[in-house]
Amino acid sequence: MKRDIGDLALFGGRAAFLHPLTSHRPNTFDRSRLFDRLNWALDNQWLSNGGPLAREFEDRVAELAGVRNCVATCNATVALQLLLHAADLSGEVIMPSLTFAATPHAARWLGLEPVFCDIDPVTGCVDPALVAGAVTERTSAIVGVHLWGRPCAVAPLEKIAADHGIPVFFDAAHAIGCTTGGRAIGGFGTAEVFSFHATKVVSAFEGGAIVTDDDQFADRVRALHNFGKGLTTVSQAGGTNGKMSEAAAAMGLTSLDTFGDTVRHNRANYDAYRDELAGVDGVTFFAFDLHENNNFQYVIVEIDEETAGLNRDVLLDVLHAENVLALRPIGSPACHQLEPYRSGRLPHLPHTERLVARVVSLPSGTTVNREEIRRICSIIRFAVSHGAGVTARHRQG
Repeated sequence: MKRDIGDLALFGGRAAFLHPLTSHRPNTFDRSRLFDRLNWALDNQWLSNGGPLAREFEDRVAELAGVRNCVATCNATVALQLLLHAADLSGEVIMPSLTFAATPHAARWLGLEPVFCDIDPVTGCVDPALVAGAVTERTSAIVGVHLWGRPCAVAPLEKIAADHGIPVFFDAAHAIGCTTGGRAIGGFGTAEVFSFHATKVVSAFEGGAIVTDDDQFADRVRALHNFGKGLTTVSQAGGTNGKMSEAAAAMGLTSLDTFGDTVRHNRANYDAYRDELAGVDGVTFFAFDLHENNNFQYVIVEIDEETAGLNRDVLLDVLHAENVLALRPIGSPACHQLEPYRSGRLPHLPHTERLVARVVSLPSGTTVNREEIRRICSIIRFAVSHGAGVTARHRQG
């Protein structure tokens, strides 16, 4: 869409925001606490190799997840690779296609074959019935994904794994601080993985963690993330260097200090969006169970073209024209629609393909306020109320 949308301009042809309002900015934090920790680490002269800050970070993450063990890593992709490697897998690993590419990439990097399953159209998470039907003699593990902070069906997936004598892991990159059935995400399956990327609700600049109640598995992962030291036998891949630095741990601890405030701000943003967009035709929210804890990091809306009069991509262009850099969320496009996976025989995943073509991630986090949300929603309401005209102008442009 052209920058000037003419008679459809919302605010006299000027952008709604003078500076871009972007989805997934880093959250605010107390810089003085971060600098105090960094200075302490420098004075202590212990900057890596399982230093005191990294161990404290592991303890606090384990407490939040309600588990005995946490192994902090340099990022969540390495964490995924470590847990798959620690399980000594081969053959196929079943997972949803609606996830960030790191999930299948971690498996493929280790010579495993990702097998993509479709989602439950109601929850957006992998459908356990389809997982059960996908298990073969070559299946060595199942990976569930807690999508955008919504927990997947952990109990059915655990049962399928137990019935077939294989492990089940959970990619919980989006789900720290969330619960399902009153239990904290982190203690399900053999192990779960958190992400502490710069834009996550808890940030370590860049980081990840494996959390588990399986003490032996945790010991193996901890050894593997430090070059395999301490293991009497290591597979041909050996160990790797996946440790978290003291600088990253300092940031992670500082982010954890304000976790409660961040979640409250995110929840207020989520509620504000719902209030402002209530009754807007063709716009529905990716909803959370409000009886459970959630970090509300993501505000995801689904656009129904038939009802809204415009599709997701047209709405994104309208928002971008007004300096609102809303995004296709993580998982859109789905992994089977990306290389290197699309070059093979594409699986039939109609529910996944329908959802990923319709979702938008709206700006949220501690750098976004109620007035900005009000203005963003005014743009969305305008675009939907002029859907046919906006779509026609988009096609011309």
